[in-house]
Amino acid sequence: MLKKIFTNSAGILTSRILGFIRDLLTASILGANIYSDIFFVAFKLPNLFRRIFAEGAFVQSFLPSFSASRYKMLFAATVFKRFFLVLLLLSLLVTLFAPFFTKLIAFGFDQKLIELAAPYTAINFYYLDLIFCVTFLAALLQYKEHFATTAFATALLNISLIIALVLFAHAQKSTIVLAMSVAVVIGGILQVAVHLYASSKLGILKRLIKVLFVKKTDLIKQDLSRFYHNFSLGILGNSTAQIAAFLDTWLASFLAAGSISYLYYANRILQLPLALFAIATSTALFPSVAKAIQKNEKTKALLYLKKSFWLLFALLLLSAIGGILLAPQIMWLLFERGSFTRGDTLQSALVLQMYMVGLVPYGLAKLFSLWLYAYHRQKEAAKIATIALGVNIVSSLLLIFWLGAAGLALASSIAGFVLLIFNAKALGKENLAFIIKDKRSLWIILAACIEIAIIATIKEFWRIDAHI
Repeated sequence: MLKKIFTNSAGILTSRILGFIRDLLTASILGANIYSDIFFVAFKLPNLFRRIFAEGAFVQSFLPSFSASRYKMLFAATVFKRFFLVLLLLSLLVTLFAPFFTKLIAFGFDQKLIELAAPYTAINFYYLDLIFCVTFLAALLQYKEHFATTAFATALLNISLIIALVLFAHAQKSTIVLAMSVAVVIGGILQVAVHLYASSKLGILKRLIKVLFVKKTDLIKQDLSRFYHNFSLGILGNSTAQIAAFLDTWLASFLAAGSISYLYYANRILQLPLALFAIATSTALFPSVAKAIQKNEKTKALLYLKKSFWLLFALLLLSAIGGILLAPQIMWLLFERGSFTRGDTLQSALVLQMYMVGLVPYGLAKLFSLWLYAYHRQKEAAKIATIALGVNIVSSLLLIFWLGAAGLALASSIAGFVLLIFNAKALGKENLAFIIKDKRSLWIILAACIEIAIIATIKEFWRIDAHI
C-alpha cells in the first residue's frame, strides 16, 4: 500500500513542481490583472466539470460498480460510450453559447470582458472531453493496481502550458491567453495518448474494443442502474470544494481586478499538500477498500484506512502550519517578479493563509468519505456535501465584506470543518475508534485544527506589511 501511495505522491509532486514553474511563468508574463483573470475564468469551467464529473463522482461511483459487475468490460464500454457522447454534446453547446457560459462563471464581468473571454472558454472546455477519457482509462488501470501512468501523466498538461508561455512570452497578452488555451487541449491529448499506451500494454484496451459496439445492455441493466443512481448522488457528494471554488470565482469577479488571480495562485499552493498527501493516499486506497468491502472483509478495509490515517494527519498538519506562518514568503519566492507586484504578493498571501486553515479537515474528510462510497452510500455523502456547501455559501456572503478575496478562502475552510465532522460521524463511532485507536485522539485532532484557525486569525489581526 505504501508503494502505491509513494507512486501517486511522486507523480503528483512531479506535476506540481512543473505546475509551479507554469504558475511562476504565468505570474511573471501575465501578472495578476484582467488578462490572467480571463484565462483563469476560461479554464475554470472545464476544471469544475472535470473534478465533479470526470474525477470525483465518476471514479468513486464507477469502481465499486465495476468491481461488482459480472460483465465488467461490457459495463465499462457502455458507460464510456454514453458519458463521452453527453460530454461531447455539452462541449458543442458551450462553443455555440460561449458568452452565456462565460457570464455564468464571471457574472461581475461587463459585456466587453465577456466577449473577450468567451472564445477562450470555448477552447478550454474541450479539455473536459479529453480528461474524461483519461479518467475512464485511469479507473481501469487502478483496478489493475497500476497507478504510475495516471500519477505522472498530469505533468503533460503543465509541460504543454510551459512551452506555450516560453514561446509566446513577448507576444500581446491576448495572444498569450490564446496560446495557453490551445496548450490546455494539447496537454489533454497527450494525457489520453499515454493512457491508451498503458491500457494497451496491460491488455485492457484490446478487451474494451471487443465489446465497445456490443449492445447486450440487458446483461448489465442492474449494474448500470446502480451506477447511474450512485453517480447522480456522487456529483453532489464530490462537488463541494469545486462548487465552492466556482462560487469564489463568481463572487471575486465583483471585487477589484486581480482578485480571481489571488484566489487561483493561493489555491494552487493549497492543492500541493492536499494532492500530494490526501488525494494520493485516497487514490491508492480506494480500489483496495472497495474490493475488501465487496468481499465482506470489513476489518481489512478498516486496516487500510488505519495505516494511512496518522501519517496523513501529521503531514497535513505540518503543511497547514507552515503554509500559514510562511505564506508571504512562499508567495514572494514563487511569484513576485515581472508583472506580479509586492501588493499582489501580500494580497495572495492572506488568501493562502485562509485556505490553509481548511487543509487538515478537507484532507481527512476525503479519507473518511472513501468508506461511504465503497458502501454505495452516495446519498448520505450528498447530504453531507449539501450541508457543507450551504455553510460555505452563507460564510462567503458574510466574510467577503470583511476580508474580500481572503474571506472567500476562509469560507471554503469553514466548509471543510463541516465536511470532516459529518464524514467522521457517518463513518461510525466504532469504525472511527478502530482507526484512531481511542477517543482522546479525536480531541487532539480537533484541538490541532482549532490551533491552526487561531494562528491564522492572530496573523490576520496582527499582520504587518514589513519586508519579507
